[in-house]
Amino acid sequence: MTSVSNPTTQGHGTTRRHVLTGGMLTLGSLAFGSAPAASDSGDGISHSAESIHQEPSFNAGRMRVYEALTMTEQFDQIIKLTGVMHSPAMAAMREPTQISRHAGGTFSLFGGYIVGRHLELVPGELIVQAWRVGSWGRGVYSMVRFELAAQGGGTKILFDHAAFPNGQAEHLASGWRENYWEPLAKFLG
Repeated sequence: MTSVSNPTTQGHGTTRRHVLTGGMLTLGSLAFGSAPAASDSGDGISHSAESIHQEPSFNAGRMRVYEALTMTEQFDQIIKLTGVMHSPAMAAMREPTQISRHAGGTFSLFGGYIVGRHLELVPGELIVQAWRVGSWGRGVYSMVRFELAAQGGGTKILFDHAAFPNGQAEHLASGWRENYWEPLAKFLG
């Protein structure tokens, strides 16, 4: 069963989520640029950037989860479980799923609707990607980070998504649940 939680500081100061998200926002904006975010002051610094943190859990080991997310044939099976490619808009996209197995390599998912590049791959532990939706402006990439943590006999993904265009958080958060975590849980059985 997939579970998603959103930790809070609960009076304990800065959480791991805040540190990771802040670092990803900084890296994303420096390395790839992002759509202009509204600045709360005249200093040009955005204080309203959105980010996503989710913690889905799976009844499979870390290496099994890692392979499902990084092997073309396995991820293609996950896409089929979503049914999303049957929608008229997605059915027109004919690009096959392609996922490089190497840091620096590219990936193309959901008929080419999602594309990007692996920045860091640590088998069974970590996936960091420059990730974009095809409808975003040219050169606009966000940062996604999948940290795979052992949880009993299963795996919890500490997932962060940052540096995406403002106004996209709700859509992207539901997309991760519906098109990644739920079908991944089914695939892993």
